Amino acid sequence: MFLPRKIYQEVKSHLHKKQVTVITGMRRSGKTTIVRQLLSEIESPNKAYLDLEKADLREIFKEKNYDNILIDLTQKFSLNLKEKMYIAIDEIQHAPELPSVVKYLYDHKNIKFIVTGSSSYYMKNLFTESLAGRKKIFELYPLDFGEFLDFNKIYHKDGSLGEVKFGKFEYENFKKFYDEYIEFGGFPEVVLSPDINQKKDLLNDIISSYISLDVKSLSDFKKKEDFYSIIKMLAGRTGTRIDYAKLSKVAGISAVTLRNYLSFFEDTYLISRVPVFTKNADIEIVKAKKLYFIDNGLVNILSDISSGSKFENAVFNQLRPLGDIKYYSMKDGREIDFILDEKIALEAKETPTDSDLNNLKKLAENLSIAKYSLIGRNNSPKFDAYIWGGSIR
Repeated sequence: MFLPRKIYQEVKSHLHKKQVTVITGMRRSGKTTIVRQLLSEIESPNKAYLDLEKADLREIFKEKNYDNILIDLTQKFSLNLKEKMYIAIDEIQHAPELPSVVKYLYDHKNIKFIVTGSSSYYMKNLFTESLAGRKKIFELYPLDFGEFLDFNKIYHKDGSLGEVKFGKFEYENFKKFYDEYIEFGGFPEVVLSPDINQKKDLLNDIISSYISLDVKSLSDFKKKEDFYSIIKMLAGRTGTRIDYAKLSKVAGISAVTLRNYLSFFEDTYLISRVPVFTKNADIEIVKAKKLYFIDNGLVNILSDISSGSKFENAVFNQLRPLGDIKYYSMKDGREIDFILDEKIALEAKETPTDSDLNNLKKLAENLSIAKYSLIGRNNSPKFDAYIWGGSIR
């Protein structure tokens, strides 16, 4: 049974556009499921699905004559050249020559392409060169908490940032699910698994597949055996500022190489780096960014971090779809975890206190930010400027 994602209707509506529909996101985030569902809802029988993890299908696109490629496709999938065709190509990063093929066929034939890939760098940059103005990119991440509840068949009210008001009953009813989301994250198959050990096995398999498949196919790094230990090191520093000099010494690699690794991890949807909030653009570039992982389950399988860090990482992933995120830090160590769209100051605390609120209020006022709230994991305090993490859906 297909369980729709929030992004699904937007992607589906794009089927009516000539542009190439591009879906990108980390491995196992649900790209293939969405593509197969899209194809099933297209009434025309003149359609095909190609999984480029299969070597024989990759061979098709090595042909130098692009018209011959189309002939091969029509013969292999019984397509009719005289009617509009719908061709879905999964994991296109396995065929580097494919963007130019798609461009040629897009320009000369009546074909609607739907393609997926696991690297934002590849999809955005390489496709930018060959498909300028011919594509729209949709980014797919692991489930947010609202989708997590949907996949668990739990009825809930939609809300973004404090819009869902909750009482003691709702808090008690949803808390166990929110705790599970913080512990195991939002990869669809992990969420759907009822067994804790199986969830852990799936998460281990996801990170293993990422290293053995994505790193191998998308990067030209020479020492790929170092990747797992570096990823584990980074997971242990979730929610902290990135000190490249210090981390490079711990990892035994140069700071330049470490920066390249982190850029790759971000481009392939493993991590996100959050810049500092400042009115001075030059300072913003220089100051260290903070590190978060795109899924809590991966963090918890890679490192034994504190419950506070787990919660902060979950909050980051809940806030990420809502707007631009930065953080603020002062020389004395005081900071604001998240500043959303430069308008709302947000601090993640498992059990917020009046003191936490006073500190946040003062820092926000210093920045001329009028709106601020604490985001908590546990019981709601008695002050107004509070959002329970489980209500961000």
